[in-house]
This record gives sequence, structure tokens and C-alpha cells, in this order.
Amino acid sequence: MSELVTGEAVALELRPARLPSRALAVLLDLVAAMAVYVAVTIALVVSTASLDEAAQTALSIATFVLVLVGGPIAVETLSHGRSLGKMACGLRVVRDDGGPIRFRHALVRGLIGVIEILMTFGIVACIASFVSARGRRLGDVFAGTLVVRERIPVTRTGFVPPPPPWLAGRFSGLDLSAVPDGLWLAVRQYLTRMQQLDPQVGWSMAERLASDLAERTGAPVPQGVPPAAYLAAVVQERQAREARRAFGSDAAAATPPAATSATPPAATSAAAPATNGPVGTSGAQTVGETPAAQAPPAGAPEVVSEPSGGESRPAASPGGSAGGRPGTGFVPPA
Repeated sequence: MSELVTGEAVALELRPARLPSRALAVLLDLVAAMAVYVAVTIALVVSTASLDEAAQTALSIATFVLVLVGGPIAVETLSHGRSLGKMACGLRVVRDDGGPIRFRHALVRGLIGVIEILMTFGIVACIASFVSARGRRLGDVFAGTLVVRERIPVTRTGFVPPPPPWLAGRFSGLDLSAVPDGLWLAVRQYLTRMQQLDPQVGWSMAERLASDLAERTGAPVPQGVPPAAYLAAVVQERQAREARRAFGSDAAAATPPAATSATPPAATSAAAPATNGPVGTSGAQTVGETPAAQAPPAGAPEVVSEPSGGESRPAASPGGSAGGRPGTGFVPPA
């Protein structure tokens, strides 16, 4: 796979076309172009028999340029990188960022292709494709294009198990930029096949992959976290980042943060400010105005001041209210 980054910062995984498929596509294109060139040449010879030799030579050169050079350029421009041979082989010419090519890209590829394909019988193009990591010839290098495969064999991909809920969002601060694609592929293959492995072999593989991943991210594996769960959580974090990069911040709105999901209900209720308090002269109490540090200790009776200046009396106990409901501590003004 080759990762291309679009103008919208979306990473695309495309499979570059290799030399055999590209050579077959070029051969089909040359056969079609030569057939058209021979047919046009025969038609010109019959129709221009009365012209002198210089005019016939000029027409022959113009026919060669238009059919063998201008024809492929026009076809690739109109079909957005899919010539007859490329359509037969399932290939397409795209820009370096994964977008469709335009006339200037097809023009550069066509002009350089005359030198490295027609004049050298494809020797220069073959050497350049062998040297290039993505199989590009000189025309692709100068035009900023890449030939990719559109038809990829369908393979059954295994299911990547999700991490435990208590690990969701825990590794949101990891730096994953230094992790290579090969390591991601190895981790994904392990997670999809770990149920088929021997437990001891699977555990050792998970420890080795977790160690490599921690070394690339610069953060050690947390203690008490199984290596397989750590790998699943980091893979889920990478997928969440790719979703946010591709679809915006709303893509991860359904996943709660780790701090929210990890907070127990008891701690949440304990941290909430008390909404009941003494009623002042204004007859209203602002919620959360009284800090938690001023709350009376557990078991102590709550003292409520009468607004008319009377004596202070303890509030009703929680079990003494009517109907068995806990008391609110609210006293209506006299």
C-alpha cells in the first residue's frame, strides 16, 4: 500500500501498479494507436496521391504526432487517466495527492513517453519503474502522477476486537506519527488472528508488538494492562484519529472521553454541589453558591434560621418527613 495525502489532509491507501500490468496496458495502448495510425495513413495516401513529395512528408509527420502523441494525451485527459489498455488492466493515472489528472499532467506524460517508450522501445521506462519505489516512470515523476490499481482482489478481513471499556480514550495523548505502516499491519494481523494462536505464543507475540509500539510512541505500556488490550486500545485510537481527520470532529462525538467514562457514579454525586441551603432575606438561594467545604458533617443536624429573626431550630431529619421522603431543608417565609 502507498499512503497518499489529499488536499483535505485525508490519507488514502492506494496500491501502485507494478511493471507487468503497466507493460501490458502500454502494449494494448500501442496496438490500438498503431492500428489507428495505419488506417489514417492509408486514407491519407489514397486521398493525397496528387500532392508532391514534400506535402506528403509533412502530412505523414503531422499524422504521427497527432495519432501517436496527441491521441494518448487526449484520451487520458478526457477519461481522467484511463486509456484503453489501463481500463482493460484495471489501472488509472492519478495525481500524487490521489486526485484526477488534468491536461498538463497528460501532456507531460505523453511528451516524455515519446522518448522513454517509443524512441527507446520502453527500456528507459522499465529501468525507471524498477528503480522507483512506487513503480513510476520518468513521465510520472515529472508530471507528479502515479499509476494505481483500481481493481483489487477481494479478501476477507478479520474482525479487530475492541479494547475493554475502561481503556477507551486512555491513549488519546500518544504520539503515533513515528509508528511505521509495517508495525500497524503486524498489530492488526495479530488482533484478527489471536484467537487462533496458542495462548503462550499469542502472549509472547503481543508482548513483543506492545514493546515495539511503546518504543515508537515514547510511552511505556501501563502496568496492569494486558498487551493484547493495549494493542487494541492503541489501534482504536488511531482509527478514531483517522475518522476525525476524514469526517471532522463530529465523528468521535459518540465516544465519551476517558475521564467521563471512568468516573464512578458515587464520585460524581459526591462532587456535585449542594442545592439546598439556608434561605436568606431575599427568599432565594443560588445553586452551588455554598462550597462543599462548608457543608455540615455527616450525622449533624442541619440548622435553619427563621427569616423573621426567631430562634434557630434543627431541620427535620431525613426519615421524619411525610411519606418517608427525605427532607429538603426548605422553610417557607412567614
